[in-house]
Amino acid sequence: MIRTISIPKERLKDFFLEQKTATMKQLKIVLKTDVSMTVYRKLTKLNYLSSCSHSGKFYTLMEIPKFNKDGLWFCKSVLFSRHGTLVETIKKLVDESEYGYSAFELEELLKIKPNETLIKLINTKQLARTKLNGRFIYFTVAQNERIRQELSRKRIYSEPDLSQVTPNVLLNEVKASIILFYCTLNEKQRRLYAGLESLKVGTGGDKLISELLNLNIKTVAKGKKELLGEAVEIDTVRASGGGRKKKSWK
Repeated sequence: MIRTISIPKERLKDFFLEQKTATMKQLKIVLKTDVSMTVYRKLTKLNYLSSCSHSGKFYTLMEIPKFNKDGLWFCKSVLFSRHGTLVETIKKLVDESEYGYSAFELEELLKIKPNETLIKLINTKQLARTKLNGRFIYFTVAQNERIRQELSRKRIYSEPDLSQVTPNVLLNEVKASIILFYCTLNEKQRRLYAGLESLKVGTGGDKLISELLNLNIKTVAKGKKELLGEAVEIDTVRASGGGRKKKSWK
């Protein structure tokens, strides 16, 4: 009777902790097996995650990724998501978005083309879409939330200021104009202007503006606080020779 050598799952875990990700081929080598099901049995015991990109051929352990605010983690060019598959990830991102997403914006975020997945989600009625400004925008199917998303998106297209910041793409024209104007201001004016633009953006505004203007986030917050508290001292210094002329007494 031939005995099968049992490789402890700890060996697999150690391999992941060192390499972060692995393909099925690599895992078979580690476990000394040619059987994919054997690998899957070991992975299941370790709570594994398949990649959203590269046709799902990369694996990692749930304890390894350091997900960003969108629940995404990139290891080199490989994408993993806290939400699971690419279908589940895109649906989650769109459902919870403020403005909905275009395919281009999702590609910028995910670093992969989402078109086929979006078509699948539309065909299965898991997402809705509307053509705005010549581009399809994808929204949640929840009616009230979809209305709110569409109104927010239309406001982006109609307002020529920082509210034109889409979920992940700051329009280059707006960015360049803001930076150019910012450079013409003195130190106090810069702080107040940064605070004003942060107020326009709303949630996350301090961070976005501090990164855009290469300014300390505390400075942005201070400018905003001064504006909200009406604690702004107006400069009244006139240029030399300005103001009311002195009366001449003879």
